[in-house]
Amino acid sequence: MEYVDVEVGAPGVGEARLRNLACGLNFSDVYFRSGLYPQALPGGLGIEGAGVVEAVGEGVSDLKSGDRVAYALRPTGAYAEVRIVPAAILVKLPDEIDFETAAAVMLKGLTVQYLFNRVFPLHSGETILFHAAAGGVGLIACQWAKALGVTMIGTVGSDDKAAMAKAHGCTHTINYKKENIVQRVQEITGGKGVPVAYDSVGKDTFIASLDCLSPLGMMVAFGTTSGPVPPFDLGELASRGALSITRPMLTTYAAKREDMASMAADLFRMVGSGKVRVDIHQRYDLKDVAQAHRDVESGKTTGASILLP
Repeated sequence: MEYVDVEVGAPGVGEARLRNLACGLNFSDVYFRSGLYPQALPGGLGIEGAGVVEAVGEGVSDLKSGDRVAYALRPTGAYAEVRIVPAAILVKLPDEIDFETAAAVMLKGLTVQYLFNRVFPLHSGETILFHAAAGGVGLIACQWAKALGVTMIGTVGSDDKAAMAKAHGCTHTINYKKENIVQRVQEITGGKGVPVAYDSVGKDTFIASLDCLSPLGMMVAFGTTSGPVPPFDLGELASRGALSITRPMLTTYAAKREDMASMAADLFRMVGSGKVRVDIHQRYDLKDVAQAHRDVESGKTTGASILLP
């Protein structure tokens, strides 16, 4: 990665020029940098941010200069002071939500929104398993699950992270470095297992997640922070009780403008109501993004992290 000056011109048809006031930092940015997620090179990194519209191109009627906006997803390039973006990815930001909060919550909050409302719609009284409960997505999931009346079992890597997850609404925590995940889930659920396991870890937790599911349960594999899941026999799903598995992508669920707007409105309602708050534990100057990536990859970060242009 290089920190360089580039010329940013006028927005074209259907585009807007945006001045970023805060940029999100996510583990998926590491995937783009490493090549796990392909992108054209040379190119920028970063897929979420918040700021102010400076100009709009021809054909853009629902945005104007001065509008407060936030965005997530492709095209990459959020690590910037000023950038040109498709106007369709921008959503207007309510006055009560500041730029830093928006940059920290957009991708993670939209992820929880679609996982809990569309991939496997949750209902009050259900019990779920959610890995990495003290991460940026996990802490939002803790709060959202509590707001829905859902019992959340969250896995964490330390006692401090367990306390953090519980403080955000996680009902039960499992320190995977000290406890057996499957055994603890069976104890907590009285041997029933859970109807759904949300797993962003991948290789290290995949089989354990399957073993925690009740018959007809669903495995939601939405990330691979520990590495890709190796090939496996579909018979593994049948032998555990006709399980199902999905590998959802936020980009697909939010591909339509109307879906993105609806999902963002739901997220902003949750944040505005105070039911979901985002704790920004790390702030980095944009020029220090290399160190930010080192911290993310080494597991030093908790909660949300942002870059400040």
